[in-house]
Amino acid sequence: MAEIRLNRVEPGQTKIKDVPIAVTPEGFWCCPSPAVFQKSQKTQNPLNKPKPSSPPPKINNAQKRPVPMTERRPPPAPSRLVAVSDDQQCTGPERPPVSTSAATERAPRPKIENLPRKVAIEFGEPATCDLKVVIFGKQGFCVKLSVHRDVLTEKSNFFADKLSEQSGLPCLQIDDCEDVEIYVETVGMMYCKEMKQRLMKQSVSRILRILKIAELLGFTSCIQVCLEYLEAVPWIGEEEEEKVVSTVLRLQGEGIGVNPVLKRVSSDISNVPKDTLSHIIELVLKSNEERGRREMKSIVLKLLRENNSLPNHAGSADICNEMIYRSCRDCLNSLSCLFKQAAEPEFANKPSNNRDPVVKHIALESDNLSWLLDILVDKQAADEFALMWANQQELSVLHAKLPIVSRYHVSCVSARLYVSIGRGELLPSKETRQLLLQTWLQPLINDYSWLQHGCRSFDKKLVEEGIGRTILTLPLEDQRSILLSWLGSFLKTGDNCPNLQRAFEVWWRRTFIRPYVEGQGNVVVSDTSMLSK
Repeated sequence: MAEIRLNRVEPGQTKIKDVPIAVTPEGFWCCPSPAVFQKSQKTQNPLNKPKPSSPPPKINNAQKRPVPMTERRPPPAPSRLVAVSDDQQCTGPERPPVSTSAATERAPRPKIENLPRKVAIEFGEPATCDLKVVIFGKQGFCVKLSVHRDVLTEKSNFFADKLSEQSGLPCLQIDDCEDVEIYVETVGMMYCKEMKQRLMKQSVSRILRILKIAELLGFTSCIQVCLEYLEAVPWIGEEEEEKVVSTVLRLQGEGIGVNPVLKRVSSDISNVPKDTLSHIIELVLKSNEERGRREMKSIVLKLLRENNSLPNHAGSADICNEMIYRSCRDCLNSLSCLFKQAAEPEFANKPSNNRDPVVKHIALESDNLSWLLDILVDKQAADEFALMWANQQELSVLHAKLPIVSRYHVSCVSARLYVSIGRGELLPSKETRQLLLQTWLQPLINDYSWLQHGCRSFDKKLVEEGIGRTILTLPLEDQRSILLSWLGSFLKTGDNCPNLQRAFEVWWRRTFIRPYVEGQGNVVVSDTSMLSK
């Protein structure tokens, strides 16, 4: 690699952008690290030599005159990379040598930050370049490239057009370049026979920068190689994927073939098959592996929530709801068959290796129903599920015939419905709420002790609040009958029964206090605030 010799940069001086600098048989190549490039700046700047320890000799003021910076010439560089001073232009006459008297004079230094720095780079075989390209960056530095006219016109439509407009032009100037480093590297790739090998192990963000410059230069072969790279390399993270897709889509709008890259994020099929989501849910519902099943349930639920937030999701919502309700009916039919099997008199006398699979299957189907209910609640489409569950009187009757260890998972479904109604997440009709409490509240009370100790996801306070609020949505007479029935159970079992005391207090005030307070015209305390205490 060619040695880089640049001058030291004082504080405030414009920094030189690190650019790929090296010489190979193919021409210019390889990019040293920024640390190497910065370090090399400390060796050779005549403007920044250390001050001598002794003070400079005094000079008569009459003889003082400022020496322009243009008269200071840098020493020749030993390699094909040269740091040149600000006075050098594409085509400029040689400056006369500085006189001896002027060289001995000291002049005040101009502000270094106002002096743009230049880097000169030569491509291809030495001394055969016939064109200069000067690139001025927005960061206050520039790079002068010694290149070959035939190479640039062959590889780049941009350079071909520019050079055809002015034949014999010795120097081409590029102003306000946003990314000088990548611009230089992209020009260097015009001298490379195997561009794909050059891009190996590059980051996706750097490839996107190269692709942007290649597009600007009309460097078609480089664009194609970059697209092949992006099609093969992994994209890390959503942010990087979005950058790739947005860049590629812009190229697609310009008629460049980018389909292989876009196939990673889009399908040729305009509508995703309706059975894809159904197949995914079916796989989760039928899984018997606890950990994988639990994690996939969480992931699918999260992804479906993201779908629900999309503004154009309404068109496919009905199809998705229909598919979920079909799965719900399948689970209910399976659960009913299992309950009938477990309710047979001889089932209890069977060996445990015959009973255990049935009990596990009941727990599995109950968990499936709870998960499907979570999906429907998120989609605000669970009212039909509440009616479907409230009408399972046969299942409720069979429930009482099963041992509690076999049946208590089913009460988790009822508990989830009461919580959702209490939160206002679903709004079933009054008849559905009445039927739901009549059919499933007593089974839940009977299973309450096991629910507290056997279900990890069971939240006692949340369920009790949901049951109480559901009861208080009914007419006062229905509240009375349900709460009196609950009171009998609570006085017998205590902690093994849901604690509905807050709902009981609200019902009491509605029944015995409110009529008299309203009759006297006094302001009443809100029932809702009393319940939330």
